[in-house]
Amino acid sequence: MSTTTTQPGGGTPAGNAPASPGKTGATELVSWKAGIGLSLLAILGTVLFGFMSNSKSAGFGIAEAANEAASSVAALVTFVLALLLSVGLGYLWFVRRRSGLASGSGTVPGWLPASTVAAVVVLGLAALGVAKVSKITLPSAAIGWIAAVILLGLAGYTVYLTQAKKSAPRWVGGTFAAVFLIGFMVWIVAGGNGDEPSISLAGLIAGSVTLAVPLVFGSLSGVLCERVGVVNIAIEGQLLLGAFSAAVVATVTHNVYAGLVAAAVAGTLVSLVLAVVSIKYLVNQIIVGVVLNVLISGLTSFLFSTLLTADPDGLNKPGRLPPVDIPFLSDIPIIGPILFHQSLVGYLMYIAVIVVYLGLFHTKWGLRVRAVGEHPQAADTVGINVNRTRFWNVLMGGAIAGIGGSFFTLVSVDAFSKDMSGGRGYIALAALIFGRWNPIGAFLAALLFGFADNLQSVITIIGSPVPSQFMAMLPYALTVFAVAGLVGRSRPPAASGIPYVKG
Repeated sequence: MSTTTTQPGGGTPAGNAPASPGKTGATELVSWKAGIGLSLLAILGTVLFGFMSNSKSAGFGIAEAANEAASSVAALVTFVLALLLSVGLGYLWFVRRRSGLASGSGTVPGWLPASTVAAVVVLGLAALGVAKVSKITLPSAAIGWIAAVILLGLAGYTVYLTQAKKSAPRWVGGTFAAVFLIGFMVWIVAGGNGDEPSISLAGLIAGSVTLAVPLVFGSLSGVLCERVGVVNIAIEGQLLLGAFSAAVVATVTHNVYAGLVAAAVAGTLVSLVLAVVSIKYLVNQIIVGVVLNVLISGLTSFLFSTLLTADPDGLNKPGRLPPVDIPFLSDIPIIGPILFHQSLVGYLMYIAVIVVYLGLFHTKWGLRVRAVGEHPQAADTVGINVNRTRFWNVLMGGAIAGIGGSFFTLVSVDAFSKDMSGGRGYIALAALIFGRWNPIGAFLAALLFGFADNLQSVITIIGSPVPSQFMAMLPYALTVFAVAGLVGRSRPPAASGIPYVKG
């Protein structure tokens, strides 16, 4: 019996052909982390959703349309388009998968499965709108045990694949997460007061999106900075100074849009200090970020106590950015009021996620940025100015975080208060890690944090016995799992936090 050994540098010994893609060789190791993580969560789900379920039913209300006629038309059109997209994308996925298996690669573009799933979700929501469903009622015990069986089956399948030295396909993790979320929501709502406790599903999701807005901007700022190798701990300070500047400038100029611009400038100024001190003078990036957060917290608190409190009408009455409805899209049942009834900051959030993602992964600029963050020496040898690239990316990240800070004073409330960012800059860092330093992943992770934050209030209102502190800690626990690799590989850019000195 012969064994294959690996030579230094990752090569194979002479006379041995390299293993073909998708095949398992003697040198390939499949981690047990996914199997162990899913198994533990499946056991937890079985205990909570199955053994701890009750005989109640959980109700999930769907928001009524503001314009019944327009909503019916929008629902029908959305249903038809989503059906065509689901069929088309599903067929393309099947063809790409089959051709990939025939060629030996066995892979499809990552956007294709995600787009297909999104189209199916939209199709289901549009179907509810066409059927004019106003409330969904689910029995807690039945749904709990069904979810538990599925979770245990998926966990067992993952363990089986790991034992066979095969990696679990992506759909396993996605399905597991969806089933766990459904079981958890039914279990937590059914535990409320009354014979049939219920919540507004549309209101819960809409509130989650709103609470996630500053987190999305903060996490995008972190993505831009860490992709070039700079750790941006100062997101909290950028959000806070952005909120302060937006309030003051909008009040003085009587123009909320001027306040929005001022917030971006304020975030850029914080990033300017971070960039100069950490990139030019090589000071530890984490220390600089922490110092900036403390400095800005103290500065804004001092100015609030001495200036804004003394003259609130002249310095701290900025007004609000009004919500804007996008024609037709805002009439789509369930989806429309949630996604397309937003302020300018909310729409800028969508634009920022798309632009940052396309810029990082589909442009020459993005290739250079990622090269600087992964291997600055190699980037330097091909003519890329490493420190200049880092400098401009950090400034862009600060501007984005500053816009996120304007949400507090121009959208959420109409006045500045001490430390009103409430540590959301640090939550944005957690979302960045959980999202694996990817703009789309960071966006989804920020939505998860916003969902958990909003659910705390909901479960308190309905009288659920689940402590609200449990919901507060849940996203952080998931982040720990992500960093540990229990829900997939999570690795920062190789040069993140390491200053570059041209040798």
